[in-house]
Amino acid sequence: MAEHTSSSITIEAAPADVMTVIADFARYPDWTGEVKEAEVLKTDEQGRAEQVRLVMDAGAIKDDQVLAYTWTGEHEVSWTLVKSQMLRSLDGTYILKSAGAGGTEVTYALTVDVKIPMLGMIKRKAEKVIIDRALAGLKKRVESGT
Repeated sequence: MAEHTSSSITIEAAPADVMTVIADFARYPDWTGEVKEAEVLKTDEQGRAEQVRLVMDAGAIKDDQVLAYTWTGEHEVSWTLVKSQMLRSLDGTYILKSAGAGGTEVTYALTVDVKIPMLGMIKRKAEKVIIDRALAGLKKRVESGT
């Protein structure tokens, strides 16, 4: 199994409120930084996204990708790469756990493999930056209530 990078953050909101923000792909450009466009291509019977097209601009890496999403219960979502210009693979997961007093611990795990040669250490550092920015943006978005 490929190595992955993960990090956690506590958000002062209920898990359902956090998941509502995670599932609102149309608003990703408002809080993620790297996502410039997001379009839900396919939904499941519950109306949750199954495939999403994302236009990314993460500095050195600009990409147009399609991700497939799998929703596990109310507190976990994972995704895997369907197609990309720059990436060979991408697998990620958000796992939400109640953190007492109405808070939620959010763990984000990510594994990325780019088509261009890159040292593993540099890949892990890039994953860490992506995760930390995403978690900080998610926390700000959820806690601001917008």
